[in-house]
Amino acid sequence: MATTAPEKKQSLLTPLLLLFMFAMILANLGGNMYGPLESLYLKELGASIGQIGLFFTLASLAPLILQILGGWMSDSIGRLKAIALGSLFGTAAQIILVLSGSWGWVLFSSVVGAVSRSLVGPSFDAFIAENSAEHNRARVFGVTQTLFGVVSVIGPPLGGWIVQNFNFKAMLIVSAGLYIIATIIRLGMARRTGPEHSPHTATPLTLAGLKANLTTMFGLIFSGGVITWIMLTDGVRDISFAISFNFMGLYMEQVAQMNFEQIGWSNGIFGLFMMLFMIPGGWLSDKTSERVGIATGFLVMSFAIGMIAVLPPASPFWAYAIGWALAGTGVALVAPAYQSLISKAVPAHLRGTAFGLFSTSLGLVSLPAPMIGGWLWENVSPQFPFAITAAVSLLSIIPVWLKFKISKPPTEQ
Repeated sequence: MATTAPEKKQSLLTPLLLLFMFAMILANLGGNMYGPLESLYLKELGASIGQIGLFFTLASLAPLILQILGGWMSDSIGRLKAIALGSLFGTAAQIILVLSGSWGWVLFSSVVGAVSRSLVGPSFDAFIAENSAEHNRARVFGVTQTLFGVVSVIGPPLGGWIVQNFNFKAMLIVSAGLYIIATIIRLGMARRTGPEHSPHTATPLTLAGLKANLTTMFGLIFSGGVITWIMLTDGVRDISFAISFNFMGLYMEQVAQMNFEQIGWSNGIFGLFMMLFMIPGGWLSDKTSERVGIATGFLVMSFAIGMIAVLPPASPFWAYAIGWALAGTGVALVAPAYQSLISKAVPAHLRGTAFGLFSTSLGLVSLPAPMIGGWLWENVSPQFPFAITAAVSLLSIIPVWLKFKISKPPTEQ
């Protein structure tokens, strides 16, 4: 009787995806070293609480139009070329940040960096969607986000250690060096990767093409379907998060009374639990539905943020660590489900525009939120903005459960 060799199980991630993720990790490791401490760096440069709120509001302006243009360019010229172009702007932003001597220069660096994020962000999600099958897409997003989660585990503690033992400039120099290495890898990928890795043919960058993409997307947004409800729900939730989380570094220092290293470790714990539960989060969405993952994640995040907000000032470090661990778990359940849901709800050739448009619309509605958060901090209490975030996350479960359904996904390619 003839025997046949068992068929080799195909890996979820191709070698191209692995190299792609390696470059993403290098590029974002520095950002996660700096991000949790940004409000503290602004304070060191002389910014007040009100000016820090103004900074984050002004920094949100640049991505509004750029995200849409970046997504459209990604759909037109290809994901890897768009990422390579964005990395050049990102390198410039890193250099400006290293040389900054006032919070105004940090703001300028953020504006230049917004050009980079507008090209890289939409391309990142779209590239992963195009290199996965529909039946396991949430799991692929879960695996890639788990790999990407390394930056959230290593970055904040490393950044806090460098600042605690050296200074902010030393940390920013290390961050810039990592980003430059990632840029070199991305430029090589853009040059050497052939058209077989792209599911659609590149098209010229024309106003007519941009108009056509946006017309289709706005039609989906105002159709009353799942895209409409994703926009509404995530818009409200994004406002609540922007009110509080831009001040998290200051909250950890002034209310929780942590030093730089402890702040870094808190964010590292968040990243660790996000990594641990990202793959289970993707599996949960694939086996049940995206709305199950999103609703469960919102519930866990609401409890975590509420716990952080109600802890008495200067509570033990382990108490805040539990809150951060739960917050990371909640994000891990939500993230792959959201990415999978959006990728299934829009036509494949519009994924870059879709991810860019989502980022833009959310940034637009949450634009004044940091200034509101700063006012609430100074006139009510530092805990109050976080309580708002926890309540909104809990209430968001209702529209998620009722409206986040896809009856028939659009044609894949």
